Amino acid sequence: MTISNVAIANRALQKLGAERIESLTENSPNARSMNAAFEITRRAEIRRYDWSFAIARASIAADAADTTWGSWNRYSLPNDFLRLIRDDETGQAPDWRIEGLYIVTADASPLEIRYLADITDPTYFDTLFIEAFASKLAVECCQEITGSTSRKQDAKDDYSFAINEAKRIGAIEKPAAESPEDSWLNARL
Repeated sequence: MTISNVAIANRALQKLGAERIESLTENSPNARSMNAAFEITRRAEIRRYDWSFAIARASIAADAADTTWGSWNRYSLPNDFLRLIRDDETGQAPDWRIEGLYIVTADASPLEIRYLADITDPTYFDTLFIEAFASKLAVECCQEITGSTSRKQDAKDDYSFAINEAKRIGAIEKPAAESPEDSWLNARL
């Protein structure tokens, strides 16, 4: 089966025990509900966690315009930008600020960043993201489609399980944990 936006919406509807759809734009209550929630929920879910499939890198030249005040450099955010990943290769948090559509920093050009990109093609989605996304769609649309609060709680539990599985399997990147200081090892160095 080829993954499509409709397939993801139908997975959410399946979780709710609701009738499936042929298109997100068809004239049915289920399609209207899924269509209304689909894009914002997709973007929010990608932004919420460091999904491996959505991590991108960019090398950005400084913007020609200076900041209104201060001596920091200004860099335009990439068009597909959703969220900055705040650590670099060294594990250090850089001194960057996002202001509007720019990163402002004292760092010199080019600015090398890791960020979460707005991936819209479902064929690039990780399978565990699809499951979590469908679960979140089910949560968002449950009341409107089923009118049931108990099903909404079941959908929330399903979503929590999907996110925990994604973290466990590694579909969601976790920062490297720093080893605790060990006085015995340090004494021998």
